[in-house]
Amino acid sequence: MTNTPQDRNNSSSSGFMRFVSEPLSSRGWPRWLVYLIGLIGGAYLLNPTMGILELIPDNLPIVGNLDEGAAVMMVLAGIVEVLEGRELKRAQKQAKNEQV
Repeated sequence: MTNTPQDRNNSSSSGFMRFVSEPLSSRGWPRWLVYLIGLIGGAYLLNPTMGILELIPDNLPIVGNLDEGAAVMMVLAGIVEVLEGRELKRAQKQAKNEQV
């Protein structure tokens, strides 16, 4: 059994932590799309329009910050893809070389 990031995540993590820490490319998403999603989320959080462009206005009670929460999850997906996706790809390449 290889020690890939998926093996480590599946061993003793909760479902939410596995969902957040597993790269989207391992679920079939193209890597370029995951990077783009992360960049869009980061741009939304930086808010270059100074509050003119808001998907959900922040002055609405409780639900006002849901769009920023979604943007944080988008950035997190990009970061996980950069860190864990490369390691996963490297582990898959190594496993393929060992089979040959």
